[in-house]
Amino acid sequence: MTNTELLEVKGPGPDWDELQSPPAEALATPDHLEGQDDLDLHKAQGHLLLALMGKRVLRPGGMELTRCMIEALAVGPEDQVVELAPGLGTTAALALACMPLTYTGVDHDPRMVDQLRARLEGPGRRFLLGHAAHTGLPGSSVDKVYGEAMLTMHADHRKREIIREAYRILKPGGSYAIHELGLTPPAITATDKATIHRELAQAIRVNARPLTAAEWEELLVQEGFRVRWQHAAAMRLLEPGRMIADEGLLRTFRIAWNIVRLPAARV
Repeated sequence: MTNTELLEVKGPGPDWDELQSPPAEALATPDHLEGQDDLDLHKAQGHLLLALMGKRVLRPGGMELTRCMIEALAVGPEDQVVELAPGLGTTAALALACMPLTYTGVDHDPRMVDQLRARLEGPGRRFLLGHAAHTGLPGSSVDKVYGEAMLTMHADHRKREIIREAYRILKPGGSYAIHELGLTPPAITATDKATIHRELAQAIRVNARPLTAAEWEELLVQEGFRVRWQHAAAMRLLEPGRMIADEGLLRTFRIAWNIVRLPAARV
């Protein structure tokens, strides 16, 4: 399984060549998920469980791919930017460091929105409670939209709804970047795909539906985008090397200790 990042352009606009290169999230402090102390670890979704263990970076490709995505999106001081499902907020901080004209984060979790507002909101930046498929934002109003590890978690028809919403709010020539799970090989059989879907859903307790890179591209093109950039890397979210690179040595030990002392987190 790999991670796939795609940068799409909403027409009309200049023609782009598709680029392929060979081979996130969040600031989780001790009070990183305030209000979720009563979370049932036996039933918690994978990303919430990892965050409760102290993991800051929850994007499948790690901070390296998140940074690549933000760099490719080329956020600048004249851009109005929207992030769909900002979660705990590290990618939001990266985007805000690019000093966009405006930034809007849309998340469906009121607790996340409250925490993001307290930590990151300010002039030209806001966090709204809403759904990625129905942001409530005006049409053709923003220059850049991005989202990570979010489309994968929805059935294909829901994926389309979210992609259509991104297209709707983008100005002509605007860009949409995603960082999602991808399946390999490109000619993966239906049986293998079904097995991965089933095992992934059991492991992370979310009905995740990753696609191949070609399927992601087809889905986006069908909704009006032109893909101009791709980047893929193996998923190593919990491998020691990636953990240390993303979290640092001390935090990696802390996460390991939290998992050891909470047996329910290992089920």
